Amino acid sequence: MLLKNEPVCSRQKGLPMPIDTTLKALDDPVRRQILHLLQEKSMTVTELVSQFDISQPAISRHLAILKKADLIRDTRQGKYVIYSLSTSVLEEMILWIRELKGESDETAVSEVPERTRR
Repeated sequence: MLLKNEPVCSRQKGLPMPIDTTLKALDDPVRRQILHLLQEKSMTVTELVSQFDISQPAISRHLAILKKADLIRDTRQGKYVIYSLSTSVLEEMILWIRELKGESDETAVSEVPERTRR
């Protein structure tokens, strides 16, 4: 039940940030493709740019949105920044959705493929 003047997508129990931030990040097909690429391996922005027909500044903006949503993390290695997938927010969203459906946490965790848990 929403209280008067309470934002619709405020910080939810069990979710690390407002769900609208995560959903907004997932709404764009380029960002979803970046996540798929980072699922395969960690990459630099240059490596990511080579996979798309868009500019490096555009990819950097997409990466900033994904990072703000905690869907990726970055690590500096010398002069390079390496981007990698962070699945914890997605796992928490899955658990939250399953909770809404009345499913138990144990069932939800056991059904998340091991290779995606990081």
